[in-house]
Amino acid sequence: MTKCPRNSQPPRRNIFGTDFCIFPMFARTASLETVHGIVTPINEKKDEDIRNAIDDRKTVAPTEENLDDFPDGGSRAWSIVLGTSLSAFATFGFVNSWGVFQSYYEQTILKNSSPSNIAWIGSVQYALIFFPGLVTGRMFDIGIFKIPFAVASLVLVATSILTGQCTEYWQFLLCQGIALGLACGTLFGPSMGILGHWFKKKRGLALGINACGSSLGGTIIPIATRRLLVEVGFPWTMRILGFIMLFVLAFPNLLLARRLPPKRMSGGMFYFAAFKSAPYSAYCASSLIAFLGLYTVLTYIDISASAAGIDENFSFYLVSIANAASGFGRLSSGIACDKIGGINFMAPMTLVAAALTYAWPFASTKAGFVVVAIIYGFASGVYVSCFLMPVYEMSDIHDIGRRTGMIMSIGAIGALLGPPISGAINANTGGYTAVGYYAGSMIVVASALMVFTRQLFLKRIWGKF
Repeated sequence: MTKCPRNSQPPRRNIFGTDFCIFPMFARTASLETVHGIVTPINEKKDEDIRNAIDDRKTVAPTEENLDDFPDGGSRAWSIVLGTSLSAFATFGFVNSWGVFQSYYEQTILKNSSPSNIAWIGSVQYALIFFPGLVTGRMFDIGIFKIPFAVASLVLVATSILTGQCTEYWQFLLCQGIALGLACGTLFGPSMGILGHWFKKKRGLALGINACGSSLGGTIIPIATRRLLVEVGFPWTMRILGFIMLFVLAFPNLLLARRLPPKRMSGGMFYFAAFKSAPYSAYCASSLIAFLGLYTVLTYIDISASAAGIDENFSFYLVSIANAASGFGRLSSGIACDKIGGINFMAPMTLVAAALTYAWPFASTKAGFVVVAIIYGFASGVYVSCFLMPVYEMSDIHDIGRRTGMIMSIGAIGALLGPPISGAINANTGGYTAVGYYAGSMIVVASALMVFTRQLFLKRIWGKF
Protein backbone atom coordinates (compact mmCIF):
# COMPACT_ATOMS: atom_id res chain seq x y z
CA MET A 1 0.00 0.00 0.00
CA THR A 2 1.40 3.38 -0.98
CA LYS A 3 2.26 5.74 1.90
CA CYS A 4 1.23 9.38 1.42
CA PRO A 5 2.97 12.39 2.98
CA ARG A 6 1.60 13.81 6.22
CA ASN A 7 0.18 16.87 4.51
CA SER A 8 -1.97 14.77 2.16
CA GLN A 9 -5.22 12.78 2.52
CA PRO A 10 -5.12 8.97 2.95
CA PRO A 11 -4.23 7.11 -0.26
CA ARG A 12 -6.96 6.07 -2.73
CA ARG A 13 -6.93 3.41 -5.41
CA ASN A 14 -8.16 3.71 -8.99
CA ILE A 15 -9.86 0.99 -11.03
CA PHE A 16 -6.52 -0.39 -12.21
CA GLY A 17 -5.29 -1.02 -8.66
CA THR A 18 -2.85 1.91 -8.63
CA ASP A 19 -2.66 3.99 -5.43
CA PHE A 20 -2.51 7.80 -5.51
CA CYS A 21 -2.44 10.66 -3.03
CA ILE A 22 -4.46 13.90 -2.82
CA PHE A 23 -2.57 16.95 -1.48
CA PRO A 24 -4.05 19.91 0.49
CA MET A 25 -4.35 22.10 -2.60
CA PHE A 26 -6.98 19.61 -3.85
CA ALA A 27 -8.63 19.03 -0.47
CA ARG A 28 -11.79 20.94 -1.52
CA THR A 29 -12.26 18.72 -4.57
CA ALA A 30 -13.38 15.14 -5.03
CA SER A 31 -11.57 12.68 -7.24
CA LEU A 32 -13.74 11.02 -9.88
CA GLU A 33 -12.07 8.21 -11.77
CA THR A 34 -12.68 7.91 -15.46
CA VAL A 35 -12.51 4.65 -17.32
CA HIS A 36 -8.85 5.44 -17.95
CA GLY A 37 -8.04 5.82 -14.27
CA ILE A 38 -7.42 9.58 -14.56
CA VAL A 39 -8.36 11.71 -11.54
CA THR A 40 -10.79 14.45 -12.57
CA PRO A 41 -11.34 17.14 -9.92
CA ILE A 42 -14.87 18.48 -9.60
CA ASN A 43 -16.05 20.88 -6.93
CA GLU A 44 -18.14 18.83 -4.48
CA LYS A 45 -20.51 21.62 -3.48
CA LYS A 46 -21.24 22.66 -7.06
CA ASP A 47 -21.81 19.04 -8.07
CA GLU A 48 -24.21 18.54 -5.16
CA ASP A 49 -26.16 21.69 -6.06
CA ILE A 50 -26.54 20.49 -9.65
CA ARG A 51 -27.77 17.08 -8.51
CA ASN A 52 -30.25 18.66 -6.09
CA ALA A 53 -31.58 20.94 -8.81
CA ILE A 54 -32.11 17.97 -11.12
CA ASP A 55 -33.84 16.01 -8.34
CA ASP A 56 -36.09 18.99 -7.58
CA ARG A 57 -37.13 19.22 -11.22
CA LYS A 58 -37.90 15.50 -11.29
CA THR A 59 -40.22 15.76 -8.29
CA VAL A 60 -41.95 19.07 -9.03
CA ALA A 61 -42.25 19.29 -12.80
CA PRO A 62 -44.51 16.29 -13.35
CA THR A 63 -46.94 17.56 -10.74
CA GLU A 64 -47.16 20.97 -12.37
CA GLU A 65 -47.52 19.33 -15.76
CA ASN A 66 -50.34 17.15 -14.49
CA LEU A 67 -52.17 20.17 -13.15
CA ASP A 68 -51.79 22.49 -16.11
CA ASP A 69 -51.44 20.35 -19.22
CA PHE A 70 -54.74 18.62 -19.93
CA PRO A 71 -54.49 16.01 -22.70
CA ASP A 72 -57.64 17.36 -24.43
CA GLY A 73 -57.43 14.46 -26.88
CA GLY A 74 -55.43 11.40 -27.80
CA SER A 75 -56.49 7.77 -27.72
CA ARG A 76 -56.41 7.49 -23.92
CA ALA A 77 -58.49 10.61 -23.34
CA TRP A 78 -61.08 9.64 -25.95
CA SER A 79 -61.27 6.13 -24.49
CA ILE A 80 -62.31 7.85 -21.25
CA VAL A 81 -65.12 9.59 -23.16
CA LEU A 82 -66.19 6.24 -24.62
CA GLY A 83 -66.29 4.75 -21.13
CA THR A 84 -68.34 7.61 -19.67
CA SER A 85 -70.73 7.49 -22.65
CA LEU A 86 -71.41 3.80 -22.10
CA SER A 87 -71.89 4.48 -18.40
CA ALA A 88 -74.38 7.22 -19.31
CA PHE A 89 -76.19 4.77 -21.61
CA ALA A 90 -76.75 2.35 -18.74
CA THR A 91 -77.61 4.99 -16.11
CA PHE A 92 -79.13 8.19 -17.47
CA GLY A 93 -80.41 6.35 -20.54
CA PHE A 94 -82.20 3.83 -18.34
CA VAL A 95 -83.66 6.53 -16.08
CA ASN A 96 -84.76 8.65 -19.06
CA SER A 97 -86.77 5.64 -20.26
CA TRP A 98 -89.08 5.87 -17.25
CA GLY A 99 -91.98 7.14 -19.36
CA VAL A 100 -92.55 3.72 -20.95
CA PHE A 101 -92.62 2.08 -17.51
CA GLN A 102 -95.00 4.74 -16.15
CA SER A 103 -97.43 4.06 -18.98
CA TYR A 104 -97.15 0.26 -18.64
CA TYR A 105 -97.61 0.27 -14.86
CA GLU A 106 -100.67 2.54 -15.06
CA GLN A 107 -102.37 0.13 -17.45
CA THR A 108 -101.33 -3.22 -15.95
CA ILE A 109 -99.46 -4.14 -12.77
CA LEU A 110 -100.14 -0.93 -10.79
CA LYS A 111 -103.45 0.13 -12.33
CA ASN A 112 -104.95 0.51 -8.84
CA SER A 113 -102.33 3.15 -7.95
CA SER A 114 -102.70 6.80 -8.94
CA PRO A 115 -100.44 8.25 -11.69
CA SER A 116 -98.94 10.60 -9.11
CA ASN A 117 -97.98 7.70 -6.82
CA ILE A 118 -96.49 5.74 -9.72
CA ALA A 119 -94.55 8.85 -10.76
CA TRP A 120 -92.80 8.76 -7.39
CA ILE A 121 -90.91 5.65 -8.53
CA GLY A 122 -89.50 7.52 -11.51
CA SER A 123 -88.87 10.64 -9.43
CA VAL A 124 -86.83 8.67 -6.93
CA GLN A 125 -84.76 7.38 -9.85
CA TYR A 126 -84.28 10.90 -11.21
CA ALA A 127 -83.25 12.17 -7.78
CA LEU A 128 -80.92 9.33 -6.88
CA ILE A 129 -78.98 9.54 -10.12
CA PHE A 130 -77.80 12.91 -8.78
CA PHE A 131 -77.95 12.62 -5.00
CA PRO A 132 -75.14 10.05 -4.40
CA GLY A 133 -72.78 12.52 -6.07
CA LEU A 134 -72.39 14.15 -2.67
CA VAL A 135 -70.66 10.99 -1.40
CA THR A 136 -69.14 9.57 -4.58
CA GLY A 137 -67.78 12.96 -5.64
CA ARG A 138 -65.85 13.32 -2.38
CA MET A 139 -64.65 9.72 -2.59
CA PHE A 140 -63.45 10.37 -6.13
CA ASP A 141 -61.41 13.40 -5.00
CA ILE A 142 -59.54 11.34 -2.41
CA GLY A 143 -58.89 8.47 -4.82
CA ILE A 144 -61.66 5.97 -3.99
CA PHE A 145 -63.25 5.13 -7.32
CA LYS A 146 -62.76 1.70 -8.90
CA ILE A 147 -64.31 -0.56 -6.25
CA PRO A 148 -67.52 1.49 -5.68
CA PHE A 149 -67.93 1.75 -9.46
CA ALA A 150 -67.67 -2.03 -9.92
CA VAL A 151 -70.04 -2.77 -7.02
CA ALA A 152 -72.61 -0.28 -8.33
CA SER A 153 -72.42 -1.90 -11.77
CA LEU A 154 -73.33 -5.28 -10.28
CA VAL A 155 -76.13 -3.75 -8.18
CA LEU A 156 -77.63 -2.10 -11.26
CA VAL A 157 -77.67 -5.42 -13.10
CA ALA A 158 -79.15 -7.27 -10.10
CA THR A 159 -81.90 -4.72 -9.44
CA SER A 160 -82.86 -4.65 -13.11
CA ILE A 161 -83.44 -8.41 -12.99
CA LEU A 162 -85.19 -8.32 -9.59
CA THR A 163 -87.62 -5.63 -10.76
CA GLY A 164 -89.12 -8.26 -13.03
CA GLN A 165 -90.24 -10.18 -9.93
CA CYS A 166 -92.03 -7.22 -8.32
CA THR A 167 -95.83 -7.23 -8.05
CA GLU A 168 -96.61 -4.62 -5.37
CA TYR A 169 -96.13 -0.85 -5.39
CA TRP A 170 -93.71 -0.82 -2.45
CA GLN A 171 -91.59 -3.48 -4.16
CA PHE A 172 -91.24 -1.35 -7.29
CA LEU A 173 -90.43 1.73 -5.21
CA LEU A 174 -87.75 -0.12 -3.25
CA CYS A 175 -86.18 -2.05 -6.13
CA GLN A 176 -86.61 0.06 -9.27
CA GLY A 177 -86.82 3.40 -7.51
CA ILE A 178 -84.34 3.37 -4.63
CA ALA A 179 -81.88 0.51 -5.29
CA LEU A 180 -81.59 0.99 -9.05
CA GLY A 181 -81.48 4.77 -8.64
CA LEU A 182 -78.66 4.58 -6.10
CA ALA A 183 -76.67 2.29 -8.36
CA CYS A 184 -77.11 4.67 -11.30
CA GLY A 185 -76.09 7.64 -9.16
CA THR A 186 -72.97 5.90 -7.87
CA LEU A 187 -71.91 5.29 -11.48
CA PHE A 188 -72.90 8.67 -12.91
CA GLY A 189 -71.24 11.09 -10.47
CA PRO A 190 -67.59 9.96 -10.70
CA SER A 191 -67.74 9.68 -14.49
CA MET A 192 -68.39 13.43 -14.63
CA GLY A 193 -65.37 14.11 -12.43
CA ILE A 194 -63.13 11.97 -14.64
CA LEU A 195 -63.91 14.08 -17.71
CA GLY A 196 -62.71 17.14 -15.79
CA HIS A 197 -59.32 15.45 -15.33
CA TRP A 198 -58.76 14.78 -19.01
CA PHE A 199 -60.28 17.77 -20.82
CA LYS A 200 -60.22 21.54 -20.49
CA LYS A 201 -60.31 23.31 -23.87
CA LYS A 202 -62.52 20.55 -25.32
CA ARG A 203 -64.43 19.90 -22.12
CA GLY A 204 -67.76 20.92 -23.61
CA LEU A 205 -67.29 18.56 -26.55
CA ALA A 206 -66.35 15.72 -24.20
CA LEU A 207 -69.44 16.38 -22.08
CA GLY A 208 -71.59 16.51 -25.20
CA ILE A 209 -70.31 13.19 -26.53
CA ASN A 210 -70.70 11.67 -23.08
CA ALA A 211 -74.30 12.88 -22.90
CA CYS A 212 -75.04 11.30 -26.28
CA GLY A 213 -74.71 7.96 -24.50
CA SER A 214 -77.70 8.77 -22.32
CA SER A 215 -79.67 9.91 -25.38
CA LEU A 216 -78.85 6.67 -27.16
CA GLY A 217 -79.96 4.69 -24.12
CA GLY A 218 -83.10 6.79 -23.75
CA THR A 219 -83.92 6.11 -27.41
CA ILE A 220 -83.16 2.39 -27.62
CA ILE A 221 -84.28 1.17 -24.19
CA PRO A 222 -87.94 2.33 -24.42
CA ILE A 223 -88.37 0.80 -27.89
CA ALA A 224 -86.70 -2.45 -26.83
CA THR A 225 -88.72 -2.53 -23.61
CA ARG A 226 -92.03 -1.98 -25.38
CA ARG A 227 -91.25 -4.72 -27.90
CA LEU A 228 -90.05 -7.17 -25.28
CA LEU A 229 -93.10 -6.60 -23.08
CA VAL A 230 -95.27 -7.84 -25.93
CA GLU A 231 -93.00 -10.71 -26.97
CA VAL A 232 -91.75 -12.21 -23.69
CA GLY A 233 -93.64 -10.51 -20.85
CA PHE A 234 -92.49 -8.25 -18.01
CA PRO A 235 -90.20 -10.60 -15.99
CA TRP A 236 -88.12 -11.68 -18.98
CA THR A 237 -88.03 -8.10 -20.30
CA MET A 238 -86.28 -6.97 -17.12
CA ARG A 239 -83.90 -9.95 -17.19
CA ILE A 240 -82.88 -9.18 -20.75
CA LEU A 241 -82.37 -5.51 -19.86
CA GLY A 242 -80.22 -6.59 -16.92
CA PHE A 243 -77.92 -8.68 -19.12
CA ILE A 244 -77.67 -5.80 -21.62
CA MET A 245 -76.52 -3.55 -18.76
CA LEU A 246 -73.98 -6.16 -17.68
CA PHE A 247 -72.42 -6.15 -21.14
CA VAL A 248 -72.47 -2.35 -21.51
CA LEU A 249 -71.01 -1.64 -18.05
CA ALA A 250 -68.09 -4.03 -18.54
CA PHE A 251 -66.40 -1.44 -20.77
CA PRO A 252 -66.49 1.56 -18.38
CA ASN A 253 -65.08 -0.64 -15.63
CA LEU A 254 -62.11 -1.45 -17.89
CA LEU A 255 -61.60 1.99 -19.48
CA LEU A 256 -62.20 4.61 -16.80
CA ALA A 257 -59.28 5.87 -14.70
CA ARG A 258 -58.19 9.03 -12.90
CA ARG A 259 -55.39 11.14 -14.35
CA LEU A 260 -54.47 13.37 -11.41
CA PRO A 261 -53.26 12.05 -8.05
CA PRO A 262 -55.78 12.25 -5.19
CA LYS A 263 -55.56 15.29 -2.96
CA ARG A 264 -57.29 15.93 0.33
CA MET A 265 -59.01 19.31 0.42
CA SER A 266 -60.13 21.16 3.54
CA GLY A 267 -63.73 20.85 4.66
CA GLY A 268 -66.04 17.90 4.94
CA MET A 269 -68.12 15.96 2.46
CA PHE A 270 -70.60 18.83 2.13
CA TYR A 271 -68.41 21.94 2.01
CA PHE A 272 -70.64 24.74 3.28
CA ALA A 273 -67.90 27.33 2.76
CA ALA A 274 -68.41 26.88 -0.99
CA PHE A 275 -71.69 28.77 -0.66
CA LYS A 276 -69.77 31.88 0.35
CA SER A 277 -69.21 32.16 -3.40
CA ALA A 278 -72.25 34.07 -4.68
CA PRO A 279 -71.96 32.70 -8.26
CA TYR A 280 -71.83 29.10 -7.01
CA SER A 281 -74.82 29.64 -4.70
CA ALA A 282 -76.87 31.25 -7.46
CA TYR A 283 -76.06 28.45 -9.86
CA CYS A 284 -77.02 25.78 -7.30
CA ALA A 285 -80.39 27.52 -6.89
CA SER A 286 -80.77 27.55 -10.67
CA SER A 287 -80.19 23.78 -10.86
CA LEU A 288 -82.69 23.05 -8.09
CA ILE A 289 -85.43 25.06 -9.81
CA ALA A 290 -84.61 23.75 -13.30
CA PHE A 291 -85.11 20.13 -12.27
CA LEU A 292 -88.45 20.99 -10.65
CA GLY A 293 -89.79 21.46 -14.18
CA LEU A 294 -87.41 19.80 -16.60
CA TYR A 295 -88.55 16.16 -16.34
CA THR A 296 -92.29 16.84 -16.47
CA VAL A 297 -92.63 16.64 -20.26
CA LEU A 298 -90.51 13.48 -20.53
CA THR A 299 -92.57 11.81 -17.79
CA TYR A 300 -96.04 12.64 -19.10
CA ILE A 301 -95.81 13.30 -22.86
CA ASP A 302 -96.83 9.78 -23.90
CA ILE A 303 -99.63 9.61 -21.30
CA SER A 304 -100.95 13.03 -22.33
CA ALA A 305 -100.88 11.95 -25.97
CA SER A 306 -102.98 8.89 -25.16
CA ALA A 307 -105.39 11.10 -23.21
CA ALA A 308 -105.67 13.34 -26.28
CA GLY A 309 -106.79 10.36 -28.37
CA ILE A 310 -103.46 9.43 -29.98
CA ASP A 311 -103.00 5.72 -30.64
CA GLU A 312 -101.07 4.12 -27.77
CA ASN A 313 -98.95 2.15 -30.24
CA PHE A 314 -97.63 5.50 -31.45
CA SER A 315 -97.65 7.61 -28.29
CA PHE A 316 -95.08 5.49 -26.48
CA TYR A 317 -92.55 6.35 -29.22
CA LEU A 318 -92.67 10.02 -28.15
CA VAL A 319 -90.23 9.39 -25.29
CA SER A 320 -87.76 7.80 -27.71
CA ILE A 321 -88.23 10.66 -30.18
CA ALA A 322 -87.52 13.22 -27.45
CA ASN A 323 -84.42 11.33 -26.29
CA ALA A 324 -83.14 10.95 -29.85
CA ALA A 325 -83.55 14.69 -30.44
CA SER A 326 -81.78 15.40 -27.16
CA GLY A 327 -78.75 13.55 -28.54
CA PHE A 328 -78.35 16.19 -31.24
CA GLY A 329 -78.83 18.90 -28.64
CA ARG A 330 -76.19 17.43 -26.38
CA LEU A 331 -73.59 17.04 -29.11
CA SER A 332 -74.15 20.52 -30.56
CA SER A 333 -74.10 22.02 -27.07
CA GLY A 334 -70.65 20.55 -26.43
CA ILE A 335 -69.22 22.30 -29.48
CA ALA A 336 -71.06 25.58 -28.82
CA CYS A 337 -70.23 25.70 -25.10
CA ASP A 338 -66.50 25.37 -25.84
CA LYS A 339 -66.71 28.38 -28.15
CA ILE A 340 -69.06 30.80 -26.37
CA GLY A 341 -69.34 29.42 -22.83
CA GLY A 342 -71.70 27.05 -21.05
CA ILE A 343 -74.25 29.50 -19.65
CA ASN A 344 -74.20 31.64 -22.79
CA PHE A 345 -75.60 28.68 -24.72
CA MET A 346 -77.60 26.93 -22.00
CA ALA A 347 -79.66 29.92 -20.86
CA PRO A 348 -81.36 30.69 -24.21
CA MET A 349 -81.85 27.00 -25.03
CA THR A 350 -83.42 26.47 -21.62
CA LEU A 351 -85.90 29.24 -22.46
CA VAL A 352 -86.75 27.30 -25.63
CA ALA A 353 -87.45 24.24 -23.45
CA ALA A 354 -89.71 26.41 -21.28
CA ALA A 355 -91.64 27.64 -24.33
CA LEU A 356 -92.24 24.05 -25.49
CA THR A 357 -93.34 23.08 -21.98
CA TYR A 358 -95.97 25.82 -22.15
CA ALA A 359 -97.05 24.63 -25.62
CA TRP A 360 -97.10 20.89 -24.85
CA PRO A 361 -100.61 20.70 -23.22
CA PHE A 362 -102.16 22.27 -26.33
CA ALA A 363 -100.84 19.61 -28.73
CA SER A 364 -103.71 17.47 -30.03
CA THR A 365 -102.38 15.70 -33.14
CA LYS A 366 -99.56 13.28 -33.89
CA ALA A 367 -97.66 16.00 -35.73
CA GLY A 368 -98.08 18.40 -32.81
CA PHE A 369 -96.75 15.95 -30.25
CA VAL A 370 -93.83 14.99 -32.49
CA VAL A 371 -92.85 18.66 -32.92
CA VAL A 372 -93.00 19.19 -29.15
CA ALA A 373 -90.95 16.03 -28.52
CA ILE A 374 -88.24 16.97 -31.04
CA ILE A 375 -87.77 20.62 -30.07
CA TYR A 376 -88.15 20.02 -26.34
CA GLY A 377 -85.79 17.04 -26.49
CA PHE A 378 -83.15 19.09 -28.30
CA ALA A 379 -83.39 22.09 -25.95
CA SER A 380 -83.54 20.11 -22.69
CA GLY A 381 -80.64 17.97 -23.91
CA VAL A 382 -78.46 21.07 -24.02
CA TYR A 383 -79.04 21.75 -20.34
CA VAL A 384 -78.67 18.17 -19.11
CA SER A 385 -75.47 17.80 -21.13
CA CYS A 386 -73.66 20.91 -19.93
CA PHE A 387 -75.15 22.01 -16.62
CA LEU A 388 -71.98 20.92 -14.81
CA MET A 389 -69.67 22.88 -17.12
CA PRO A 390 -69.90 26.20 -15.19
CA VAL A 391 -69.03 24.31 -11.99
CA TYR A 392 -65.71 23.25 -13.55
CA GLU A 393 -64.94 26.91 -14.21
CA MET A 394 -65.79 27.93 -10.64
CA SER A 395 -63.88 25.12 -8.86
CA ASP A 396 -60.36 23.92 -8.09
CA ILE A 397 -59.70 20.88 -10.29
CA HIS A 398 -58.74 18.84 -7.18
CA ASP A 399 -62.11 19.70 -5.60
CA ILE A 400 -64.18 19.04 -8.71
CA GLY A 401 -65.75 15.83 -7.43
CA ARG A 402 -67.09 17.43 -4.27
CA ARG A 403 -68.34 20.61 -5.99
CA THR A 404 -70.14 18.68 -8.75
CA GLY A 405 -71.47 16.21 -6.17
CA MET A 406 -72.93 19.05 -4.10
CA ILE A 407 -74.75 20.67 -7.01
CA MET A 408 -76.03 17.30 -8.25
CA SER A 409 -77.40 16.54 -4.79
CA ILE A 410 -79.18 19.89 -4.72
CA GLY A 411 -80.57 19.30 -8.21
CA ALA A 412 -81.75 15.88 -7.01
CA ILE A 413 -84.27 17.57 -4.74
CA GLY A 414 -85.87 19.20 -7.77
CA ALA A 415 -85.78 15.97 -9.77
CA LEU A 416 -87.43 14.15 -6.85
CA LEU A 417 -90.26 16.64 -6.32
CA GLY A 418 -90.92 17.88 -9.87
CA PRO A 419 -92.84 14.99 -11.53
CA PRO A 420 -95.01 14.17 -8.46
CA ILE A 421 -95.94 17.86 -8.12
CA SER A 422 -96.91 17.83 -11.79
CA GLY A 423 -98.89 14.62 -11.24
CA ALA A 424 -100.72 16.14 -8.28
CA ILE A 425 -101.58 19.26 -10.32
CA ASN A 426 -102.91 17.02 -13.08
CA ALA A 427 -105.04 15.03 -10.62
CA ASN A 428 -106.55 18.20 -9.12
CA THR A 429 -107.21 19.99 -12.41
CA GLY A 430 -108.08 17.05 -14.64
CA GLY A 431 -105.72 18.11 -17.42
CA TYR A 432 -102.16 19.12 -18.32
CA THR A 433 -102.59 22.85 -18.98
CA ALA A 434 -101.79 23.90 -15.41
CA VAL A 435 -99.00 21.31 -15.35
CA GLY A 436 -97.39 22.97 -18.38
CA TYR A 437 -97.69 26.42 -16.79
CA TYR A 438 -96.07 25.21 -13.58
CA ALA A 439 -93.17 23.30 -15.18
CA GLY A 440 -92.51 25.97 -17.82
CA SER A 441 -92.37 28.72 -15.19
CA MET A 442 -89.81 26.77 -13.15
CA ILE A 443 -87.58 26.48 -16.21
CA VAL A 444 -87.90 30.23 -16.96
CA VAL A 445 -86.81 31.13 -13.42
CA ALA A 446 -83.86 28.73 -13.72
CA SER A 447 -82.76 30.40 -16.95
CA ALA A 448 -82.90 33.84 -15.32
CA LEU A 449 -80.74 32.59 -12.45
CA MET A 450 -78.17 31.29 -14.96
CA VAL A 451 -77.83 34.77 -16.44
CA PHE A 452 -77.54 36.20 -12.91
CA THR A 453 -74.77 33.69 -12.15
CA ARG A 454 -72.81 34.87 -15.19
CA GLN A 455 -73.17 38.48 -14.03
CA LEU A 456 -71.88 37.62 -10.55
CA PHE A 457 -68.93 35.62 -11.85
CA LEU A 458 -67.74 37.91 -14.65
CA LYS A 459 -68.70 41.22 -12.97
CA ARG A 460 -70.05 42.39 -16.32
CA ILE A 461 -73.10 41.85 -18.50
CA TRP A 462 -71.47 39.78 -21.26
CA GLY A 463 -68.46 37.51 -21.58
CA LYS A 464 -67.54 33.88 -22.18
CA PHE A 465 -68.86 31.78 -19.33
